[in-house]
Amino acid sequence: MSTTQTPLHRRSFLKTILAAGAAPLLLPSRIWAAKVGPNDTIRMGIIGCGTQSRGLMGGFLKQPNTRVVAVCDVDQTRRDAHKQTVEEFYSKAAGSEFKGCTVHNDFRELLARRDIDAVVIATPDHWHAIIAVAAAAAGKDIYCEKPLTNTVFEATSLVAAIQKHGRVFQTGSMQRSSREFRVACELVRNGVIGKISRVEAGFGGPGKPCDLPAEMAEPGLDWNMWLGPAPVRDYNSILSPRGIHKHFPMWRQYREYGGGMVTDWGAHHLDITHWGLDMDRSGPSEILPPADWSSAVSGARLIYPSGVEVTHVVNNGVTFFGADGEIYVNRGKIKVSLRGETKASFMAKEDQPALADQLDKLEKDLLADAKVRLYSSTDHKSDFLASMVSRKQPIADVETGARTVIGCHLLGFAYYHGKHLKWNPAANAFRDGTGEDRWLRPEIRGDWKLA
Repeated sequence: MSTTQTPLHRRSFLKTILAAGAAPLLLPSRIWAAKVGPNDTIRMGIIGCGTQSRGLMGGFLKQPNTRVVAVCDVDQTRRDAHKQTVEEFYSKAAGSEFKGCTVHNDFRELLARRDIDAVVIATPDHWHAIIAVAAAAAGKDIYCEKPLTNTVFEATSLVAAIQKHGRVFQTGSMQRSSREFRVACELVRNGVIGKISRVEAGFGGPGKPCDLPAEMAEPGLDWNMWLGPAPVRDYNSILSPRGIHKHFPMWRQYREYGGGMVTDWGAHHLDITHWGLDMDRSGPSEILPPADWSSAVSGARLIYPSGVEVTHVVNNGVTFFGADGEIYVNRGKIKVSLRGETKASFMAKEDQPALADQLDKLEKDLLADAKVRLYSSTDHKSDFLASMVSRKQPIADVETGARTVIGCHLLGFAYYHGKHLKWNPAANAFRDGTGEDRWLRPEIRGDWKLA
């Protein structure tokens, strides 16, 4: 494929990539017809009942005009605990006993309920795409945890499915609904620190093939269903701890089910990198591995079409380097330096009123006349629900999540294969004879498919 990229008319572009068999990362600009009205009750199902799901469900239970009516998990203990939480919450709120939450082992049973308007997907990563595509086909709006998918092909397929079925989709990259990240990205997008030359995005290392020993599976867990589209292997409690656990299981460290911290935390901080660089509809053009790629946990680089270099580093957070200054941002933290002068520095995280004061000062002093204003959300869940009513795209729509996770997967390839890769972000394909298509689309087990 030629490295020369000439401008294409939208219709010609679509024809080109469809002819090549690639799923386009394009969403319709029209506003979809509303399904739920402002005063309607949104009926919701929860798929995946682990640690992350408990937090998500707790937030949705408190949302007005929202009712959780079904939960699904392959572990009986976890799904029963979710049901109990739901029914106790609504019973207390109503002052009378509530028994209206159904439980399911198979997500397809939940999706078959025509009265459910939306689903929350909080399963391990290797299940995200298949469940989300099926949910879109079933007419559900979707809130899906990050990282959006476990492969590049899944990401492009999911975007195509959401476009086809006209669904509202929120990626769980909730940092976009935190003010410090929005202010940092507005400073970058408005050129406050000058032209950006490079970015450091900090998170943990890549995944590895699963080599865990076999353990005896206990009753109450559908292990075959937990594996789903992933290769068959014996049960191990590190992948799916039994019962109600409070930690985040380490299936995410293994390539069959996740991409290590490169996709797990990378889906947060590369997402903010993309937001600041205005790359939500594009991606890198080159991927460079570190010299010690086979053992490295950082050092891989993404080069974007503008020439900006994004380096994967160990220290958590995102740092933008511009001609006139630097901006560091992380959860509850921000530091802005401009021409050698510190304009804001708040790194304590615990004192949120003080952080708000720093952000107020930055907006007053540096963004008062800003030409670029980014989508402002203060709550990721309520933003999703509002989009269900308006049928407008939420703050972290499906293509945003797809572009982020594709960037994460490309970083992973640098550590897995150690090759200098060239990438066409328009077609989501390797170029100039680099890379292998099989890396983008690993085999799916059994009868599971993205349809």
